[in-house]
Amino acid sequence: MTDPAPTTTDETTAAAGAPAFDPVRRARELAILDALRAVVDPEIGMNVVELALIKQVLVGENESEIKMILTTPFCPYAGSMIAQVREQAESVLEHPVKVTLLAERWDPRDAGLMW
Repeated sequence: MTDPAPTTTDETTAAAGAPAFDPVRRARELAILDALRAVVDPEIGMNVVELALIKQVLVGENESEIKMILTTPFCPYAGSMIAQVREQAESVLEHPVKVTLLAERWDPRDAGLMW
């Protein structure tokens, strides 16, 4: 007997009757990204969205998470930038936001290509 083909999250969601694309959630993600444009890396002079430092925005009902990277592992402004990202996102969502730093290396060639 063979196993059935695995289902994707979209197939499971669609089968459960929920829409595969949630326009309200996407609007909130875009509003967060707009707010994050106010967070500028002081050494480079560009915002965290333009620099492609924001890797993922996960919007939840009562808590959300932003996954980001830094331009360098020993960035002297890391603490300040993380706090600003959290504050800007929380100003849009009005609930707690967790900021997670990823170990991924920043590539300046990615700047301006995402979102």
